[in-house]
Amino acid sequence: MNPAGGAQAERTGLAWRRTALAAAACTVLLLHSAAQRHWGVTLVPVVLAASTSALLAAFGTLRERALRTPEPGPARRVLPAIASLAVTTTAASVLVFH
Repeated sequence: MNPAGGAQAERTGLAWRRTALAAAACTVLLLHSAAQRHWGVTLVPVVLAASTSALLAAFGTLRERALRTPEPGPARRVLPAIASLAVTTTAASVLVFH
């Protein structure tokens, strides 16, 4: 494994972690908002946001591991697509339920 590949894997992993952390922060804000509104259907965006945060963290870990292998091969396009779908679904639920 060359040093550039290790640095790229580390940068990619850090970017995914930052994104997952930002999603988790949004989840906490949605949780606070749901509590202010006495729960009910406002809990739906909270659950979706929490699952999105978990997906982003898991996909980031998988991507970083894939980049750290000696022969990483082509990037899996399904991981970003699933993460994008999760983020879009969560954003739509926030618009609908808030």
